[in-house]
Amino acid sequence: MKPTISLLARLIDTLAPRSCTICGSRLTVTEEVMCACCNQCLPRTGYSKSAFDNRLSRLFWGRIPIEKGAALFFYKAHSDTSRLLYQLKYGGHPELGERLGQIVAAEFAQDGFFDGITAVLPVPLARQRERERGYNQSVEIARGVCEETGLPLLLNALERITFHGSQTQKDRWERNENVDKAFHLLDASAVSNQHILLIDDVITSGATLVAVAKEVLKGNNVKVSVLSLGFANNG
Repeated sequence: MKPTISLLARLIDTLAPRSCTICGSRLTVTEEVMCACCNQCLPRTGYSKSAFDNRLSRLFWGRIPIEKGAALFFYKAHSDTSRLLYQLKYGGHPELGERLGQIVAAEFAQDGFFDGITAVLPVPLARQRERERGYNQSVEIARGVCEETGLPLLLNALERITFHGSQTQKDRWERNENVDKAFHLLDASAVSNQHILLIDDVITSGATLVAVAKEVLKGNNVKVSVLSLGFANNG
């Protein structure tokens, strides 16, 4: 249930108006991140309604034993909606990740997506990249998901031990090689006997999440599911 808009919130909104991340128009006091029009036009995948079998989930079949998979919207580079991820990753706006995490969690919960999931684990960033950016966008998304669902957030179970540049300009095979053995499970007890939801900002080839999942699955009796904001549907 949304909280009542306070007089202070209305005053702050008047003095410091906020704009839609997608189209730039002014947000009303009840809108967050994007305006109602852009929210309605967001190319949602609808995958939370068929989380066990959809195009994203099938991307991982034969690579890792995945339970469920879903993304909020279809991602296309340089599109209007891609500004959501550009601002989150490169614009210095970690608060976007937390709010988008809340939005996706609220929507997916209606379809029972989180049923059976016991903990949330965001994809770690390399220390160098996190220092440059000032935050890990996947952690911010995960915070929002956990705030909305009440699930525990695992931040110290896994680390990224290698970084060989961004995945953005690499093909599928280069992406696989780039993240092969890039992660290390620090605390097997934290993931053992858990159904872990892995969270990333955008899924393209799935290489990063496959590498993460392989480490997480070293724990005892672990199940994994995946969630992202964007899914680069190139097929």
